[in-house]
Amino acid sequence: MARTKVGKVLFPDGFTKGQLVGYYEELAPVLVPHLAGRALTLRRFPDGVDGPSFYEKRCPAHAPAWVPVVEVASASAPSGRYQACTVDHPATLVWLANLATVELHPSLSLATAPQRPTVLVFDLDPGAPAGVGQCAQVACLVRDLLASFDVACFTKTSGSKGLQVYVPLHGELTYEVTKPLAHAVAVLLQRQHPELVVSTMAKAHRPGRVLIDWSQNSPTKTTVAVYSLRARATPGVSAPLTWEEVEALCAEPRPPRRRPPADPLQLSPKDVLRRVQTRGDLFAPVASLHQQLPASLLDSLAALRP
Repeated sequence: MARTKVGKVLFPDGFTKGQLVGYYEELAPVLVPHLAGRALTLRRFPDGVDGPSFYEKRCPAHAPAWVPVVEVASASAPSGRYQACTVDHPATLVWLANLATVELHPSLSLATAPQRPTVLVFDLDPGAPAGVGQCAQVACLVRDLLASFDVACFTKTSGSKGLQVYVPLHGELTYEVTKPLAHAVAVLLQRQHPELVVSTMAKAHRPGRVLIDWSQNSPTKTTVAVYSLRARATPGVSAPLTWEEVEALCAEPRPPRRRPPADPLQLSPKDVLRRVQTRGDLFAPVASLHQQLPASLLDSLAALRP
């Protein structure tokens, strides 16, 4: 398909629209399965990340006929519904990137079952002076709590300063269960580790601790996609990590000469392409693993639900 203004600089470090298109085109084989069938919110930067941006929930009216769309219920839409873009083919990603869509934000549920999320998500946001080490510690606490009930989870960077933990479901649970469950996990870990974890959104409570943001588990919200670029001075990526990498971040800081050359939370597009070539899609189970949340987990957290 046609690519326009490929030399246009989108990031202050010189990263161009052509490089944006090339990145999403090369990542398409691993990215499309994480987007297919989901309503997609686009974050577009027509004048680069230093210029104005906008979120676009409705698929643009000028979209080619071959771009797939899904129906989304909306009280604010005149008809009660609107059409959102979805991605089922690499060509759609190329078209979106050519619109200067830097960030991709899919729904946690498929459009065919909008009230049943396929994943449960914990968004971990460190409040200064807390940093990557504390964020990694909280990710491991979430993992260990779930593992005690034989529930697997996977982690990725937010593409900014935090981490996100994803619990694959692909079952019958609705947001009416997953959102309060995520809240209860956050409350429990705050009670167990009050010096490290906070579950309330108030900024006054967050300095030096890690917010477990449970509120993303909602049918009206979207979460940045795995492998999506992020709008920063240099292009960051919401990239999957192994739990071994996360555990290494929990350790005491090493002397400067022994630190790795790259911050795992600040992987570049080239870093991510290289990792996919050598390791494959570390997030693949999130798109395919079917898990039930055991009754023992639901019952143990029921008393903590607000």
